[in-house]
Amino acid sequence: MPIRKAANKPEGNGDRGKQSPLSAALEDTVEQVRSRLGNSPDLVIRNYKSIINEVPIAALYINAITDKNLVDAFVEQAMAFEFPGEGVAIPSAPEDIYSYMKDKAVSTGKEKVIEDLNSLLEALLSGDTVLLVDGIAEALSGMTSGGESRAISEAATQVSIRGSKEAFTEGLGTNIALVRRRIKSPDLWLETMTVGRVTRTDMTMMYMHGLADEGAVQNLRDKLKAIDADSILESGYIEQLLEENRFSPFPTLYNTERPDSVAGNLLEGRIALLIDGTPFALILPATFFVFMHTVEDYYQRYDISTMIRVLRLICLVISLFGPAIFVAALNFHQEMIPTPLLINLASQREGVPFPTFIEALMMEFTFEIIREAGIRMPSPIGQTVSIIGGLVLGQAAVQAGIVSPAMVIVVSLTGICSFTTPAFNMALSIRVLRFGIMFAGAFMGLYGIAIVGLMLVAHMCSLRSLGVPYMSPIAPFAPGDQKDVLVRIPLHFMKTRPRLTRNKQGKRQPGPDAS
Repeated sequence: MPIRKAANKPEGNGDRGKQSPLSAALEDTVEQVRSRLGNSPDLVIRNYKSIINEVPIAALYINAITDKNLVDAFVEQAMAFEFPGEGVAIPSAPEDIYSYMKDKAVSTGKEKVIEDLNSLLEALLSGDTVLLVDGIAEALSGMTSGGESRAISEAATQVSIRGSKEAFTEGLGTNIALVRRRIKSPDLWLETMTVGRVTRTDMTMMYMHGLADEGAVQNLRDKLKAIDADSILESGYIEQLLEENRFSPFPTLYNTERPDSVAGNLLEGRIALLIDGTPFALILPATFFVFMHTVEDYYQRYDISTMIRVLRLICLVISLFGPAIFVAALNFHQEMIPTPLLINLASQREGVPFPTFIEALMMEFTFEIIREAGIRMPSPIGQTVSIIGGLVLGQAAVQAGIVSPAMVIVVSLTGICSFTTPAFNMALSIRVLRFGIMFAGAFMGLYGIAIVGLMLVAHMCSLRSLGVPYMSPIAPFAPGDQKDVLVRIPLHFMKTRPRLTRNKQGKRQPGPDAS
């Protein structure tokens, strides 16, 4: 869905930018609301009369996005008038009744005064309940948002063997509570803002005061305020709008649906963005190694975590360069292959009508089609299609003499290795780059692969995420931060936070620094 920029009007969409004051006549205001909402059937209007002088009062809310219990409690508390003592004048004028409701009856701490029609509509569409008093050109709104929502469940895309099974939901308040439950500190600061001129999406910036760099926080705050789009439907919109290098294949913002992952990154001095309507939070600054680490690395012993990290990096290299090296070796560098293996490969390719590069390209496209079909289909059917499709097509292609058995093994191994990358968006980037490296290997051999590899490393070293170098702490090299990059030393010796993200409190634990 495209994001449209504003043309001339800063608020877009008709007269949204105009501040239309409320009418003192209750019926006129109600009619304006009905007209602006197109006589929507989910607009609920409750009519009351005050017990003092029977002044007309109306309560307005949207049926599907409010909690009925909160609505009833808000209205009941606002209408709970108390008669004054003997000898005290009873407030009977609409102004007195409204002032009583605003200053005394409404004491929830979540109410606000509305003076224009656009603010009233925004409050309604955010799930608030609005109270109107006849004869008063103002309204009272109370926070009553709720309605049906998805319960907290296990993470679907970032599964872990050990650790929390809770995942974010589409409710912003629920997601904030999940993080608050893990970090019970007054230094966890939140800033809420609204983005999207039409969708009016709520978003919360979350960071640890004293740990996050103040310059990075202000930089991000300015970038978020500068976003001018009509719709923000998912965190992916924010991710694309915040990218510093929009033509880079590598992601520079980390997304996660795990509250413990957000908590861990906040305690390292990073900033989290929680967007209403999506279960994925954004973390920045994000370096390359953030995408290769998981929270489960810190729940296991250091030796186990180190072995798994090294395994992931090996699989990353295989998934990126595997088919390209195989094609380059068969086309240009046969002398590098042991003679028995070369004879075996040559015998397998006897009768195959396509060059090695075309053969690899066909198999890679086929594997990508099967993987995409498995993702988009229902879970039980998708798994069956992926397994059966891969086995049947691979075996049939070999028997038909279209591809060689060795090529099926290489492509299958490459596809399996790509699943070991923890971050899905990084795995997607590797899948795209694999085809470009295959072209280089097919036309220039290992020299082409080396040239493209050096170009990728140089490009990654030039990237920045919120001012932090993408390849840190390798480039620039930070000796004190090497204890949690390629390997993970025991937690007893991890006494400092990352140098490039910490601000004042660099110590995790008391005692001398092991670095």
